[in-house]
Amino acid sequence: MAVDGRRLLGGVMIPLVTPMSEPGLPSGQAAKALLHGLAAAGARGLMLFGSNGEGPLLPVSALTEFAVQVAGQWRELTGGPVLCNVTAAGTAEARQRAAAVEPAEPDALVLSPPIYFRHRDDEIAAHYEALAGLGTPVVAYNAPRYSNPLGRDTIDRLVAMPHVVGIKDSSGDLDLLGHIVSAARRRPDFGVSQGAETQLLAALRLGADGIVPGIANLAPGPSVELFAAHESGRDGDAEEAQRVLARLLALHSIRPGVPAIKALLDDRGLCPPHVAAPLVPCTEAERRDLNALLANDEAHLFPRR
Repeated sequence: MAVDGRRLLGGVMIPLVTPMSEPGLPSGQAAKALLHGLAAAGARGLMLFGSNGEGPLLPVSALTEFAVQVAGQWRELTGGPVLCNVTAAGTAEARQRAAAVEPAEPDALVLSPPIYFRHRDDEIAAHYEALAGLGTPVVAYNAPRYSNPLGRDTIDRLVAMPHVVGIKDSSGDLDLLGHIVSAARRRPDFGVSQGAETQLLAALRLGADGIVPGIANLAPGPSVELFAAHESGRDGDAEEAQRVLARLLALHSIRPGVPAIKALLDDRGLCPPHVAAPLVPCTEAERRDLNALLANDEAHLFPRR
């Protein structure tokens, strides 16, 4: 069945944190409150097991049950798409991860170039071609902070692969994003989304179909408003939403990454603070500093319970 990548990646997609019942053990039950909150705020799609979801820290054996439970809950709540990130160091493990999430019937698999080793462009292209026969569309994920970067020539090759239906770019390089959008328009069904949180509005103005902000786990309201305001031509409101999100991102100056988001969600009764090793949860001092930093923007966050 043909998949419209522009519709698939359109709107606000949440790169979901992975709620856990204990350190390293994903729990669909623990995700319920957060999923209800995100759906009520107007989020449209989910991406599981990305960097915000601690995907690379989770073994293949931990993926299936969580993916099935969360996908089922989200589709019941919203009918929106669920994507699963299967990024790995090599092609064999990426295929194993794809097989592990298959019971969840993801709308697409998300795949970065291989991590750890540096690879040639032909090797990166072959990595994507290896998922062509799985029967599930693929969204390429450009996250050069964590994996081999996607160059322009490779992007052009990906757009020509029928099973690749979109690209999520988190490079923050707007010139590269402009090339991605231009290349994508060679196909009417090829979507583009933006994950660099300080460049969300700029990306939409360049022609991206949707946004994937990690901060939306904690503050879905401004993220949804940014997209809606851009779509309706309310430029001032869209710019204000981008400013709000930029202020909220300062939380990573106290404790970078997932532990900080989970600590703040835990304070709001939406997600346990557990993380996958070798990550460790925030200290009480870090929690106090995080809440103090965000005190003036409390209205933009999930309310405390």
